[in-house]
Amino acid sequence: MTVLAQRSRLSLAAVYAVTALAACAPAPPAKQAELPTASDQTAVQRKVGIRMQLAVGYFEQNQYATALDEVKLALAADPEYADAYGMRGLIYQQMGETALADDNFQRARKLAPNNPDLANNYGSFLCQGGRVKEALPLFDAALSNRSYRSPASAANNAGACALKIKDYASAERYLLQALQLTPDLPATNANLAKLYAEKRDYVRANFFVSRLNKVAKMESLTADVLWLAIKVQHQLGDRDAEAAWATQLRRHHPGSAEYAAYQRGAFDE
Repeated sequence: MTVLAQRSRLSLAAVYAVTALAACAPAPPAKQAELPTASDQTAVQRKVGIRMQLAVGYFEQNQYATALDEVKLALAADPEYADAYGMRGLIYQQMGETALADDNFQRARKLAPNNPDLANNYGSFLCQGGRVKEALPLFDAALSNRSYRSPASAANNAGACALKIKDYASAERYLLQALQLTPDLPATNANLAKLYAEKRDYVRANFFVSRLNKVAKMESLTADVLWLAIKVQHQLGDRDAEAAWATQLRRHHPGSAEYAAYQRGAFDE
């Protein structure tokens, strides 16, 4: 059964620092510094920003070759732009080009070692490849960055990663942290249900299965999550709830391996 990970967003906006100079002698009151706006960007920054926005858009539409072309143009304008390498790593990851993805993630991290988005994304990549012990420190690095805007994503990904090696103590710690940060994140609730089901604590597993009814749309749940919900209800002997989840599995994933397993009653596989 697959665990659910959530990819964080790339940070595509440039950050500008406003420096104030203190006068040593009496002087007229200084004018209040203005907030930076798009007009403050250089031509190169504007070009890179546009190319990266296009790359993200094509990536989200699964148009990977076109997304790669946009990243290439961004790097032609700024060869040291870390987010461009991170974006290319994500693209290659989805294309199954693991060596190229790894190389680009590493280049991105070298250019921006304190970027929490890059740490989270590279950690997810490593975990997907079974390199859990390398991945967890990256999630920790993202979580330790107080400026990170998506800590629940990194905490959930870390918990899902720890589940892969059945490190239940670490998985529970990370996932409860993610739950505290963003209680309605479907992936976190599904992963907690999976955690407690594997520990055969079906009452607690059912608590998080029930929450999925509130925080997720049925059509958005994957076949493995729906199958998990069915098995939890089966263990608790709630045949009505089991049948209700089975209806959702049949409706949304009729050709899945999980639905085939349900049909043959393979609850203990």
